[in-house]
Amino acid sequence: MDQLAILKAKELLELTEGNICNHCLGRKLSSLVKGEDNLDRAKKISEELNINQDDADCVICGNIFDRINDELFDKIYNKIEHLGVEFDTFLVGTSLDKAIKQKDDEISDSLDVVVEPIKKELNRIIGSEIENNSDKEVSFEKQDIVINVDIRKKTKVRLQINPLFIEGKYNKYLRGIPQTKWPCTKCKGRGCDECNGTGKQYPESVEELLSERILEVTRGYEAKFHGAGREDIDVLMLGSGRPFVLEIKEPKIRKINLKELEEEINKSAEGKTAYHGLKFVERNRKAEIKVSSPDTYKVYKALVKCEEPYDKSKLKDLEKLDEINQQTPIRVLRRRADKVRIKHVKELKSEVIDDYTFEITIKTEGGLYIKELISGDEGRSKPNVSEILGVNAVCAQLDVIEVSEK
Repeated sequence: MDQLAILKAKELLELTEGNICNHCLGRKLSSLVKGEDNLDRAKKISEELNINQDDADCVICGNIFDRINDELFDKIYNKIEHLGVEFDTFLVGTSLDKAIKQKDDEISDSLDVVVEPIKKELNRIIGSEIENNSDKEVSFEKQDIVINVDIRKKTKVRLQINPLFIEGKYNKYLRGIPQTKWPCTKCKGRGCDECNGTGKQYPESVEELLSERILEVTRGYEAKFHGAGREDIDVLMLGSGRPFVLEIKEPKIRKINLKELEEEINKSAEGKTAYHGLKFVERNRKAEIKVSSPDTYKVYKALVKCEEPYDKSKLKDLEKLDEINQQTPIRVLRRRADKVRIKHVKELKSEVIDDYTFEITIKTEGGLYIKELISGDEGRSKPNVSEILGVNAVCAQLDVIEVSEK
């Protein structure tokens, strides 16, 4: 040991009046004394100064390290077994009395050396013990579970089970199915006569047709659906499908065969919805799929009906549509801010059906409301199809046929 380490060791013993445990003795001088761990450092310091701290009543931690014992690990393993949690990676967190941290900081400030926080050593000791007695691994980047140990009074153990994220694409082949669960407007999801006690406005959704089986297999608590936009309830989602991420909260089973599940769910939902390319992803994907870049687009096919015969020659003028100033549609004002959004039509083609009806295939930026682009929405969308044709027109049927990759 060098002279600075010896000097600081003596200063530390003086500050604590010799009442310091081996864990805290080695930890406080970890930046000055080399060793395998803090107990090894404490041993070297004790040999150098001819002292013995084995039975010391520690004024810093109150001998809290003595509580990292078989009883604690039994509680951890029993909690994991009781919940039936499947995991490969974990992290440990501890809760301590504020008085311990305050005393620890006070001594460190007086000693004026770089000191490892007491929680860090507690977490490391607990984590290492679990690693040594299992095939599990501590991970700071991402972990399946977090083992929270509360040693403030009576030792308690709580498990935080981190979510699973599953990405894929969906198609919707039946009108009248919303993307996500829609609570009953009368009872707000509590259940009433109007919804037959279901708490839902509609019996099924794209989300539920997928999530109910996955929740069952993972023994998850709840599912949350994150879509790359959404289509109206009366609109089909065709083509290669719309990207989504399904978040499974508190899954007790993580190792599931997504290919088999995809086949099973698609068979069950046949004729209504279909799900493709299910795969596990990281948390950040749920935000990424919602962000539209200038290059992303959506392609729609719309059946347009007019109040009176339209001038077929004017359909060519629709192909010139470009920048659209679209104020929040009246039908969604209750849930979206009332403001003007500028969107662009990238491409438009039309096909005559009869004197009152035609079909358009339109490629646009995401977020452009097609129904309002056609009707004009009482002048809130400009320019619009009705305005260009000089007749009132409405979207009689709408399908999404392509959603570009994010």
